[in-house]
Amino acid sequence: MPKITFIDFSGTARTVDAENGATVMETALRNNIPGIEAECGGACACATCHVYVEEAWRAAVGEPSPMEEDMLDFGYDVKPNSRLSCQIKVSDALDGLVVRTPEKQA
Repeated sequence: MPKITFIDFSGTARTVDAENGATVMETALRNNIPGIEAECGGACACATCHVYVEEAWRAAVGEPSPMEEDMLDFGYDVKPNSRLSCQIKVSDALDGLVVRTPEKQA
């Protein structure tokens, strides 16, 4: 089972087990990770599951789709490594993934 580490704005790290095929957002919600609101439930219709993917993981996670990029325009403090966690599918290749949550969601 892949592990994902979520680091909140204050620097607190939480490492949790994730199910293959789930999204990073679903994993965060199942594990009560603070900083992930997910108001649209994972439909890529808001930016309240915005995360920063650690640089070492950007290639493995991939680039955002055009639709995701449009939604990121509504995110708070968007950076080049910003992604919507609802659009990142968990797989064994992401075992050890590290993401950070922004100071606040949009």
